[in-house]
Amino acid sequence: MKILLPLFALLLVFSCKQNPQPPKIVKQYTIEEFYKTKRISGGAFSPDEKMLLVSNDETGIFNAWEIPVDGSSPRQLTSSSTNSVFAISYLPADNRILYRSDQGGNEIGHIYLRKEDGSTMDLTPDSAAKAEFVQWSRDKKSFLYLSNKRDPRFMDLYELEISEFTPKLIYRNDSGLDVSAISNSKRFVALSKTVTTANSDIYLYDLMDKKMKLITSHEGDVSNGALFFSNDEKWLYYTTDEGSEYAYLVRYNLADEKLEKVYETNWDVAYAYDSYNEKYRVILVNEDGKNAIQVIDLQSNQPVKLPEFKDLDILSVNISESERLMRLQSGSSVSPANMYVYNFETKELKQLTNTANPEINSADLSPATVVRFASFDGQSIPAIYYKPVVASKDNKVPALVWVHGGPGGQSRIGYSAFIQYLVNHGYAVLMVNNRGSSGYGKTFFKMDDRDHGGKDLKDCIAGKDWLATQEYIDSGKIGIIGGSYGGFMVLAALAFTPDQFKVGVDLFGVSNWLRTLKSVPPYWESFRKALYDEMGDPATADSVMLYNTSPLFHASNIVRPLMVLQGANDPRVLKVESDEVVEAVKKNNVPVEYVVFPDEGHGFVKKENEMKGYRQVLQFLDTHLKGMEVRAATGDSIKAN
Repeated sequence: MKILLPLFALLLVFSCKQNPQPPKIVKQYTIEEFYKTKRISGGAFSPDEKMLLVSNDETGIFNAWEIPVDGSSPRQLTSSSTNSVFAISYLPADNRILYRSDQGGNEIGHIYLRKEDGSTMDLTPDSAAKAEFVQWSRDKKSFLYLSNKRDPRFMDLYELEISEFTPKLIYRNDSGLDVSAISNSKRFVALSKTVTTANSDIYLYDLMDKKMKLITSHEGDVSNGALFFSNDEKWLYYTTDEGSEYAYLVRYNLADEKLEKVYETNWDVAYAYDSYNEKYRVILVNEDGKNAIQVIDLQSNQPVKLPEFKDLDILSVNISESERLMRLQSGSSVSPANMYVYNFETKELKQLTNTANPEINSADLSPATVVRFASFDGQSIPAIYYKPVVASKDNKVPALVWVHGGPGGQSRIGYSAFIQYLVNHGYAVLMVNNRGSSGYGKTFFKMDDRDHGGKDLKDCIAGKDWLATQEYIDSGKIGIIGGSYGGFMVLAALAFTPDQFKVGVDLFGVSNWLRTLKSVPPYWESFRKALYDEMGDPATADSVMLYNTSPLFHASNIVRPLMVLQGANDPRVLKVESDEVVEAVKKNNVPVEYVVFPDEGHGFVKKENEMKGYRQVLQFLDTHLKGMEVRAATGDSIKAN
């Protein structure tokens, strides 16, 4: 019997080889097909709760639209073709709306009024100042907003009466604090002070008595973030990670200064809020790279049973003022997010949007999975992974390590037309959440402080090594791609570890930390000290470290093909950053492709530019990583084993 068992196993293997599974047929889609999907965000209810106000990029750029909650056809409200329009809110008593827009991605956003006849009015017209909507007053006669028109460094708090649209300064910010929450009576303001990227405090300011009070006295690194006041102004709710790796929800009693824990789990509470009359509480948790949402009935203190979506996640919710309706957004890594309205009384759920391109079969796309691998020192590194449907042991595919922005950002599960475009065209994508990423505890978050391009880069290399162990990956064809801080990591990988990755794609990335840290926008003043604490201060002896970690000054080491995408109006990473590194790398006789977008800032807001840039990225990868001349985008089918 012992002799027959190996023989039986041999016959079984032979039989399997003789009868392989039939290959799947996977259609390859063009960039145009992927970008026929619509991105829809927002979802403020109209005063009569018959409409939702959203931002929609169906026209190729974001505009304001309204969607009837009865499921009938949406209506476009603005028709910008140059600058994105992001919807804010309806006015309290009519169909006028507020929206935000900047100029060519320069991040100097203003608040605009669209009247019912379609005409518009800039309510914050100072050309050099940015404005940010905060909230409506409880009496609906005014709204509160932030602006740095008085001092470019600091955001002051203003109130604007909608009867005359005349702003009034109600809190002058001379201390670099950030307004986080305002009570209903407008007497109390919760202000945040960022000490370091891992250490922040909350101050309570009484506008009547003109008194400021620190309410989060602590030792060591503790991150605190104010969220909202209770309607009776008895409590201030905020998140804190004091005594914990993860942020949890607490409430502070304004009268007796006592603190109560409200909600805690083993992941970060990202935000929470109460519905208009405090019937419900919404809590969002950042759970291993995706949203986990709870709605609590505050009378029973029990979770509300939310609608179930097959293979979809609830991404966000917004409860109407009547507390009768709830707007939900639901999607997945293979399904663009759609909006729904749920009626708490009738339990009816109605889908309001259909954002997917019907020409794309989601079975041809690759769902995201969460993986973990050990880095050089044994540290466990989380990542979001996309494996091409076509990948197999007999059909090895090239791969990309994707690095998120930040520092301190996080790659998360969700639909990305660009990622699916790459994966559909045969590239595995590993989105590494290297040490220093948010969402995995404060110890992990601080692990890359003053070591950027060091251990965090080694995590990315460990991700490459993990990819190389997968039997369906061509281990000799692994590149690196990333945007913003991730773009820096691409350049750092090519400059400091020149033999690790075969190609690099830098999207709006930093090449010279000395210049970037000196040229941060003036309205980042409240964050500047914390940024310098983590990255280094260019005006001190830290300049040596920043020079040594800036890829521009080591560009002579770059010997792999490089592609760079850059927005001409980028206020965070100036265009000169990319200009100089491209010129430096060209001197090495290395293939370099450089694409500049004259009407973009730090990232894309126009579909036309996005499609152009990402189409060229694929062509670059096909030529320099996959090792083949680019094929015409015909949408031909390919076989998956």
